[in-house]
Amino acid sequence: MTTTGEEHRAAGGPWWWERRRSAVLDGGLALGSALECAVEGVGFAEGAGLPVGIGVLLGVVAGSVLVVRRRWPVAVVLVAIAITPAEMGFLLATVGLYTLAASQVPRRIIGVTTGMSLAATLIVTLMRTHQGVGDIAGSRIDVWFLPLMSVLASVAMTAPPVLLGLYVGARRRLMESLRDRADSLETELQLLAERAEERADWARGEERTRIAREMHDVVAHRVSLMVVHAAAVQAVALKDPQKAVKNAALVGDMGRQALTELREMLGVLRAGEALGTSVRGAVPLAAVGVAAAAAATRAGAGAAEDGPSLAELEELLGQSRAAGMKVELSVQGEARDYAPEVEQTAYRVVQEALTNVHKHAAGAGATVRLAHREGEVAMQVENGAPPAGGGGAAMLPSGGNGLVGMRERVLALGGVFVSGETEAGGFRVSAVLPAQPGVPSNAGQA
Repeated sequence: MTTTGEEHRAAGGPWWWERRRSAVLDGGLALGSALECAVEGVGFAEGAGLPVGIGVLLGVVAGSVLVVRRRWPVAVVLVAIAITPAEMGFLLATVGLYTLAASQVPRRIIGVTTGMSLAATLIVTLMRTHQGVGDIAGSRIDVWFLPLMSVLASVAMTAPPVLLGLYVGARRRLMESLRDRADSLETELQLLAERAEERADWARGEERTRIAREMHDVVAHRVSLMVVHAAAVQAVALKDPQKAVKNAALVGDMGRQALTELREMLGVLRAGEALGTSVRGAVPLAAVGVAAAAAATRAGAGAAEDGPSLAELEELLGQSRAAGMKVELSVQGEARDYAPEVEQTAYRVVQEALTNVHKHAAGAGATVRLAHREGEVAMQVENGAPPAGGGGAAMLPSGGNGLVGMRERVLALGGVFVSGETEAGGFRVSAVLPAQPGVPSNAGQA
C-alpha cells in the first residue's frame, strides 16, 4: 500500500519540518540567499551612502528569512517585496513565491501577495531600465519600449515560480487525497476481512451444529434400537432361541449400517485434511455435512434423494415395533406434498421422539399422530408411563441433545415446537411445520 501521512510524520524532523532532508534543503537555500543578498548589499550600501557592513548585514538577515519559508511563506514574500527597491533577493523572491503558491494558503492571499510582488518588480525594473537607456534611446522609443520591457521582465521573474508552485501544490494535494483514500480503503478492507472472518466462524459453527444434529439423528436412533434388541436377546435367549437369533441378526445389520455411515463421514473428514484447503475446516465441515445428510437419508431403507419423508414413516414405526414397542399411527387429513426440508424435519421429529421413548420409557407404548392441515402439517408423539421396573431395562445413555435438536429444526423452518410430561406420567412431543419453510405457522400448538 502507499505510505500514509502518519508514516511521513513519523519520520520526523526538527521543529516544523516533517523530514530531515527538508530542513537541510531549506538551510541550503537560506545560506545561498544570504550570500546573494550580502553581495548585492555592497552595491546597495555604496549607492545609498551607507557603510558597507550595514548593507552586508541587511542582506544576510533578509536572505536568511528563506529558512522559514515552509512555516511562514507569506512573511518570506513580504520581506522579498520590501528589499526589491534595494535590488536584492532574487533567489529569495523566486523561492518565496513558489513556496507560497504551493502552500495551503488561501488563493486570495496568494493573488494579493503575487500582485504586490509583480508591482514592486515592475516599478524597480521600469526605473532601472529608464536610467540605463534614457541617454541612448530617442523620444519615440520612450513611449512604448521601456514600459513593455519592464512588464515583460517583471512578469518573467514573477509568473514562472507562481505557476510552478500552483501546479506542485495541486499535485501534492491530489497525492494526499489519493493517499487518504488508499488508507480509507485499506481500513475498509480490513473491516471487511474481519467481518468475513466472523461470518466464516459463524458459518463453521452453524455447520458443526448441523453435522452434530445429523449424526445424532443417524447414529442415536440405530444405536438405541441396537441396545433395545440386545436387551431383548438377553431376555429371550433361553426361552425363545429363534427369536433371539432374529433379534441378534437385526442388531448385526443395524451395527453394520451405523459403522458404514460413520466410516463415510470420517472418511470425508480425512479427505478434507489431505486436500490441505486454505480455509482450515471449512470444506471438510461442508463435506461432512453432505455425508451426514446422505447417511441420514439412508436411515430408512427406501430413502428419497432429498432425505427421509413422511412416506417412510410407516417403515420407521416398523423398526420400533420390531424392537418390541407398541406404536400406533393416526393420520388426519389428506396427505399432500410438502417441501423436502419440511418432510425431512417432520420425519426427524418422529424418529427422535421414538428414540427418546426407547431410552427413557422402555416398555411403554407410543402413539404417533399426523395431521395434514391447510398450509401446515402437525405431528405429535405421545407415550404412556413406563411399566414398573422396566423403565431402565435397556440402560440407554442420554446426552440431552434430542429435544434441543428437534426444537432447532422446527424453529429454523418457522414452526412451533412443544414438549413436556403428560398428566398420566408419560411424555408428549408436538410440532407444527408450515408447508412453506420460513412462513410462520398459525397454530399455537399441535
